[in-house]
Amino acid sequence: MSPASVPSSLPHFVAFFFVLSSLWAFPMAVASSDHQNHAGVTRHYKFHITLKNVTRLCNTKSIITVNGKFPGPRIVAREGDRVLIKVVNHVPNNITIHWHGIRQLRSGWADGPSYITQCPIQSNQSYVYNFTIIGQRGTLFWHAHISWLRATVYGPIVILPRRNDSYPFPKPHKEIPIIFGEWWNADTEAVINQAQQTGGGPNVSDAYTINGLPGPLYNCSQNDTFRLKVKPGKTYLLRLINAALNDDLFFSIANHTLTVVEADAVYVKQFDTDVLLITPGQTTNVLLKTKPHSPPNDTNFLMLARPYSTGLGTFDNSTVAGVLEYDNPSNHDHDHHNSSSSSSKNQTVVPLKPTLPQINDTSFAANFSSKLRSLASSKFPANVPKTVDERFFFTVGLGTNPCPRNQTCQGPTNRTKFAASVNNVSFALPSTALLQAHFFGRANGVYTTDFPSFPLRPFNFTGIAPNNTNVSSVSSGTKVVVLPYNASVELVMQDTSILGAESHPLHLHGFNFFVVGQGFGNYNSTTDPAKFNLVDPVERNTVGVPSGGWVAIRFLADNPGVWFMHCHFEVHMSWGLRMAWIVRDGKLPNQKLLPPPSDLPKC
Repeated sequence: MSPASVPSSLPHFVAFFFVLSSLWAFPMAVASSDHQNHAGVTRHYKFHITLKNVTRLCNTKSIITVNGKFPGPRIVAREGDRVLIKVVNHVPNNITIHWHGIRQLRSGWADGPSYITQCPIQSNQSYVYNFTIIGQRGTLFWHAHISWLRATVYGPIVILPRRNDSYPFPKPHKEIPIIFGEWWNADTEAVINQAQQTGGGPNVSDAYTINGLPGPLYNCSQNDTFRLKVKPGKTYLLRLINAALNDDLFFSIANHTLTVVEADAVYVKQFDTDVLLITPGQTTNVLLKTKPHSPPNDTNFLMLARPYSTGLGTFDNSTVAGVLEYDNPSNHDHDHHNSSSSSSKNQTVVPLKPTLPQINDTSFAANFSSKLRSLASSKFPANVPKTVDERFFFTVGLGTNPCPRNQTCQGPTNRTKFAASVNNVSFALPSTALLQAHFFGRANGVYTTDFPSFPLRPFNFTGIAPNNTNVSSVSSGTKVVVLPYNASVELVMQDTSILGAESHPLHLHGFNFFVVGQGFGNYNSTTDPAKFNLVDPVERNTVGVPSGGWVAIRFLADNPGVWFMHCHFEVHMSWGLRMAWIVRDGKLPNQKLLPPPSDLPKC
């Protein structure tokens, strides 16, 4: 495939490449132009990937961190800012970082998924991620995007509005990132390696965490509790992020209502809820309005998160707790002591617990997701494609592969290994980066462009499972879909019940998409499109494909490059529930992928 962006004359290209790559490697600081409200500033960060001993649940282990922090440091920028992050790898493992949800317009070299847009950063090597935040504001996050290193390598991205722009809701008193994760006593690399060898399901995590802390409901974890101290009569913006490896989570705060105002760095129509659902890869901003007066000293409010799961596999069936504490001024008034005065010390604190839905409450999941709608205002329009150029129907779900000869496998049925697929294609990662192969016209032997647009062998997707649960070894491999620049795309993703119906959080790199429809059972291409919402559908980068159902999304292929799409359950991605889109260059100069930077890691 000969990319349109490569000049025909090689000497000209080499000169052009080095001029441009030098700009990437040594960026000039861009002066702030706040008064114009257009150009942003350049923000520099340095990420040192290092090992650090961390103790949780009375278990100390060496984990991979950024700058010795778990979770990692927050990235703060404004809409319109350019961000340069130098990542220096000091550990034996290869590493890449993905800036989850950042559109990466024409800057796909900075997207981060290993062997898709870049080769990994090897030990003692470095790479500068260089991107500009265009048309986004809210909460996203960054995380490792190689093997299961995301277990400890993650942190928040806070995108503030441009200067002189305000939130479409009252300015909060404070803003607090709350990032959900998982703690594993075991080494997660050993966990997935063992699962890949045996073909069975991997062991599960030992605890969920809030900002790296498991909380008081776990053994030996009383002191490792996230505490949110608040004042009465104030409004707080909670920036919620699900960075857990393998679990959707319900979240609630006892006796408090949350107002949802943003999802995946896009403002939404506000609605109140006592409980919210957040899948791995999703972010949700909520307003927490505290009570007008401090409750008694002996009252605390628990914030709880626990999984939503409908699959047959094992999962960490436990609950993480944090504490919402009111700053109580009554002690200052009465006995001139601080809030830990002798009178309050003798009181037993009664933590109030919220009620969370049942673990398999799929109707709650569907009702919650249906409440999310775009603002669709003149300032924040919902530019959902009204017409469709390219239609796709993808089945997503689990299956099996035969066990190799002379090997004992621990898959779901006799002599099988777990596998996962999209349209029965279990995607194999190449040994070189797809984006390099595409850009330099060297696809041969790296990938093929025959990814099926529809299932090759249709069946009753959500009915009784077929006898043959194998993912076809013939169709597996590194297959991609090629899209012309600016094509409007409609994609229906259909869950399958081959190994039990299950919700799959599907994440699309390089784009936001509009969720125009969803339902249970099998998608009906004749009757279901009539119910699509083309007025104010929610705009996201990660969507939960309903358990035993389907979801329809639309997006405009206006970002040239190679873009990964995968289940954000790490175990499903490891089993092959992933694929890639190639968007060709457009005809105009600003519609072409920029050349690679000079420090792009080599395989």
